[in-house]
Amino acid sequence: MPSTTKENYWKYTLIILIALLGLLIIKELWPLVNGLLAAMTVFVLVRNQMVFLTDTLKIHKIPASILILLEVTAIIVVLVYLISLTLIGRLNTINVDISVLTSMINQFEILIKDKFNYDLMSAENITTLTGYLTRGVQFVINQAGGMVITFIVMLFLLYFMLVDFRTIEHYFTELLPFNEKNRNFIAKKAYNIVRSNAIGIPLIAILQGIIAYVGYLVFGVPSAHFFALLACITTIIPLVGAGLVWVPLVVYMAVTGEWYNAIGLGLCYLILVIGTDNVFRFVLQKRLADIHPLITVFGVILGLTVFGFWGIVFGPLLLSLFFLLINIFKREYLDTEKSTS
Repeated sequence: MPSTTKENYWKYTLIILIALLGLLIIKELWPLVNGLLAAMTVFVLVRNQMVFLTDTLKIHKIPASILILLEVTAIIVVLVYLISLTLIGRLNTINVDISVLTSMINQFEILIKDKFNYDLMSAENITTLTGYLTRGVQFVINQAGGMVITFIVMLFLLYFMLVDFRTIEHYFTELLPFNEKNRNFIAKKAYNIVRSNAIGIPLIAILQGIIAYVGYLVFGVPSAHFFALLACITTIIPLVGAGLVWVPLVVYMAVTGEWYNAIGLGLCYLILVIGTDNVFRFVLQKRLADIHPLITVFGVILGLTVFGFWGIVFGPLLLSLFFLLINIFKREYLDTEKSTS
């Protein structure tokens, strides 16, 4: 057997073995993928701190890593504490909120039945709603347990990422099948995309929550804080976003005869909320990572389907890298062949 044939045999056999073992490992460890994605996201955000601690302050990498882990843990614990404190504080007024919401639902049901002769509370609708609520409760419970596991896995992986971050970055950069210039370009692009999504999405959610709360107070929406929180959370949903909360409220106001409030609420949504989402989100991400708006939208859809919550960050990253790789292939091979022909 010629040496070249033998070398090719070894080479492609090794590639096949690597691929098979890689698929097996990914399949078995897929439940932990959210922890890995969370660790990668946090690492991008704290990398410069690690560089400052180790290079500028000359702190050893192990205590520096532990210090950053304590910082990340403290931030998460404080956020959870504040959210829990808010929820506990609302328990004192939960009866008032429930009575107001129940009154809203009953009034809306009567109006729909009178005007459109449609029974919202039919047995079929109640059965369907019960099924959705049951699945929703199960989803929340599963997500709560999953978040604890994700947090533990994130801290574990983040520690090793921080301790050997330069070695890890160099290793994976060297594996990229491009020249050094394109390798560095892809690495920088990936960092920018992760940072833009990790910073931009929470900022936009908070901003829209504040706008929603003020708008709901001005136009007389009952339980304004509750619906503002829902509007804040739904901003992560592609295409529709906070419209899932705003539009039903506008319809409710109109059906109940509060036309001025309905019009004002609708204009507030169209001008402020949609304007914030379309301008601030895309301007911020364009400036931080030069991401096209369509890549952001469809990337989030892709990411939520594949990765769940962390797909908000890594969906646009995958889609951006896909088109980036196509452009690099075109520049390195297709354009080179045209220039030499």
